[in-house]
Amino acid sequence: MTKRHGCALLSAIIALVVALSAAIYAAVAADDGDTSAENGLAPVPAGAPFNSAAPVSTGVWVGAWSTAPSGAEPDTETNGMAGRSVRNVVHTDVGGTRARITLSNVYGTQPLTVAHGSIAVAAAAGTAAAVPATMRRLTFAGAVSVVIPAGGRTTSDAVLLPVPQGGDLLVTTYSPTSAGPVTFHEHARQTSYLAEGDHTQDVTATAYGEQTDHWRYLTAVDVLSNESHGTVVALGDSLTDGVTSTEGANRRWTDVLSDRLRAAAGSGADVPRYSVVNAGISGNRVLADGPGRPADNTSGLNRFARDVLDRPNVKVVVIDLGVNDILRSERRADPQAILDGLRTLVGRAHARGIKVVGATLMPFHGHARYTDTREEVRREVNAEIRAGKVYDAVVDFDKALRDPYDPRALRPYYDSGDHLHPSDQGYRTMADAVDLADLKGSAPARL
Repeated sequence: MTKRHGCALLSAIIALVVALSAAIYAAVAADDGDTSAENGLAPVPAGAPFNSAAPVSTGVWVGAWSTAPSGAEPDTETNGMAGRSVRNVVHTDVGGTRARITLSNVYGTQPLTVAHGSIAVAAAAGTAAAVPATMRRLTFAGAVSVVIPAGGRTTSDAVLLPVPQGGDLLVTTYSPTSAGPVTFHEHARQTSYLAEGDHTQDVTATAYGEQTDHWRYLTAVDVLSNESHGTVVALGDSLTDGVTSTEGANRRWTDVLSDRLRAAAGSGADVPRYSVVNAGISGNRVLADGPGRPADNTSGLNRFARDVLDRPNVKVVVIDLGVNDILRSERRADPQAILDGLRTLVGRAHARGIKVVGATLMPFHGHARYTDTREEVRREVNAEIRAGKVYDAVVDFDKALRDPYDPRALRPYYDSGDHLHPSDQGYRTMADAVDLADLKGSAPARL
């Protein structure tokens, strides 16, 4: 077979896959709550992108995906993403019939103009191509464009869209001008795409020739769901961010926990039907912000409202923070200060009726910043957590992953190789250590 004939055959196969996907999703839309005509909305011509704001419907708004802004993207101060389409690829934790997104300009120094935005279901994993029948234009308070002030954020109108559970969505924005540094999440562990010009409505991947491992501007996708009744937020550092997990494979411990919850619910187990969203930032600490103004890598205390309390229908927060307070302290970290910070987070969650599950701090012997003094602080913090003096319930990540022959270190099977971050199997073991029954119930009543 000649190279030309081989390329032609490959193009034909791709076209067939996209066509079949479009037919499947068109059928799903017909059976998944798309009642545009019944709700007085104008019918949508076949194949045409639409976005009519979703009418009121049964279901609960929950988080299908989220990330926490980690800072201002380097080298974007002058041009930002001006004149480019940013196509973020995100993996949905839960399905639904309607969707809305949140965009952030928290690190921008000027108002960010988003001229156009869109959301669609990805045609397959690892592609910027969309299922054509699912392409929706986003609106903001009824307008196709929005201006987000420096330091601000905005949420789109809801759109009718059959969001698959465990699938990939494409969320695309186009900004004609720069707003200063781009607000981004550095360690996405997911490939997204960039294109020159406005290609927000493109269903093909042709224009998206540049790949990126960052998420830009986008911080949340919420769905109106009949299968989930609330949201679990995981607040943490790189161990929650999943920085050493296999890229594009969704093997962070939060991904595995979501799979466990769904499987247990499907088998009839008495577990809550919750989605799980990720609010991990690599290097994050309980107490101290990173550099910059506004601060990169905002501390757990200073981002708790933004990344936890402002998520929809939050029922539980799982907190795994404290290791970086120990590792990044030039002197002996104060275990009491770390514990007081964690208790402050618990109090804020309880004030909103949110239950708190907290993790013990995992070992790091062999890591470049290990010292016996730091190990002593880690053990002091863990002793208080295990004694039930911090959280409503405890998940013992330390016990689950430590080496039984050297409790100061990760078990080799669970070690990614840097003696701090887990392997894929280590992340799975973290998720398996969570007692699903601990996610039930509510926060203790305030006295």
